[in-house]
Amino acid sequence: MNTTQEYNTVIQHCQDLFIKKTKDYGTAWRILRLPSITDQIYIKAQRIRTLEIKKVSKVGEGILEEYIGIINYCIIGMIQLELGEEGEENLDPNFVNEKYNEKVTETRDLMFAKNHDYGEAWRDMRISSLTDLILMKIHRVKQIEDNDGETIASEGIRANYQDMLNYAVFALIKMGLANTK
Repeated sequence: MNTTQEYNTVIQHCQDLFIKKTKDYGTAWRILRLPSITDQIYIKAQRIRTLEIKKVSKVGEGILEEYIGIINYCIIGMIQLELGEEGEENLDPNFVNEKYNEKVTETRDLMFAKNHDYGEAWRDMRISSLTDLILMKIHRVKQIEDNDGETIASEGIRANYQDMLNYAVFALIKMGLANTK
């Protein structure tokens, strides 16, 4: 098990899809405010939880695609935090790719620091627990957003997006996506 290689393989899959969609749709997501991005992540995480419980999908896309969506919406959220909600809506795909890489690098570095302290405990977790952790982080982000981004003793929105991204990567590694390339 090589966490770096697995992480990078999962991210590459997500990034390839993200960039293809950017070429198809442009950066229409630039219109989204942070609470809307958080709600998109919530919808995906809640759908994962529902599918985990019901074990049947009636729409075709499954859990794997929803985790990929969570990763990409977390990246969108971090880019929006940096660029602001107001501003240029049409971003160059090369610029978007650079920002994607930048956000992934920062988030992967955080994961390695936490892995050092926690000893890759995520490998022994259930995927459903990772889903629950993402849902918990979403509720935290919603509360921070309702407090106009202010926190007293807690991590901010960006750190929560990073944690959710990492939990989704872990879930995809556990689901075998890192072994399909």
